[in-house]
Amino acid sequence: MEDVGTGIMSEPRLKSVLCSSPAGLHRMAYKEWGDPANTNVLVCVHGVTRVADDFDALARALSDRYRVVCPDVAGRGRSDRLADPALYVVPQYVADMVTLVARVTAGDEGVHWFGTSMGGLIGIALASLQGTPIRRLVLNDIGPVLDPAAMARIGEYIGQDIRFGSYEEGAAYVRAVSASFGPHSDAEWDKLARDVLVPRPGGGWMRHYDLALAQPFRALTPERVARDEQALWAAYDAIRCPTLLVRGEQSDLLSRATAEEMTRRGPKPRLVEVAGVGHAPTFVQPAQIALAREFLTG
Repeated sequence: MEDVGTGIMSEPRLKSVLCSSPAGLHRMAYKEWGDPANTNVLVCVHGVTRVADDFDALARALSDRYRVVCPDVAGRGRSDRLADPALYVVPQYVADMVTLVARVTAGDEGVHWFGTSMGGLIGIALASLQGTPIRRLVLNDIGPVLDPAAMARIGEYIGQDIRFGSYEEGAAYVRAVSASFGPHSDAEWDKLARDVLVPRPGGGWMRHYDLALAQPFRALTPERVARDEQALWAAYDAIRCPTLLVRGEQSDLLSRATAEEMTRRGPKPRLVEVAGVGHAPTFVQPAQIALAREFLTG
């Protein structure tokens, strides 16, 4: 994918990197903001059904200090769909991100990491590894606790083949299912919808991801969820870099009890709650962007 756009600070460049899985090769698309020669790199990774475009406002605001790299995780947005849906899991995503980090950095300068929901789980896994490139970590409304009922509900939701007769119908759906993001202007809701809706061949609109993302969720058992949660806590406890934990005050995915436990373990992060928001803060509004800037650049 060729670069597009000529502005260094204000417009992103669209790129891709070739990644490997047991099922073959796939391309992961990413947006790059800021001076391409800047060695201070911030990687921003989205939630399970979202895309790189979620970070446009944050990336634009921080591109004065960073080269901001925002990937579409495999199976979403502009990235390839995986040949084997069973590979839509965190270990594969971590492998892809290692390839991405190797592409966008040189030497051992490392990166800063901002992960929302699934992007935070990927960050936990990568930050726990010996020799990790992550130097600062923001976990946006996610922790090591996995609820079996919540996992099953996510699998059911993301696997539904929902089709919309018009963009307006799709936008209304996105706004309804994303109500936990908290208050946004009409323009912000429109942006959040346009980022994840694409025209369907033959007419209408659809969500911009592979419906097969649901397969690993549907294969989960309570026993597997318990093992995965234990592994996530072990990974979290191995993290040593400075960490900021952000929780939506009304979040049903990251409980206050879990967040407080996280402050006592692992990297012992600073905990900040965002009032009036559930899962998850979008970081498109100035106050939330300022929170990220203060921690990352401080």
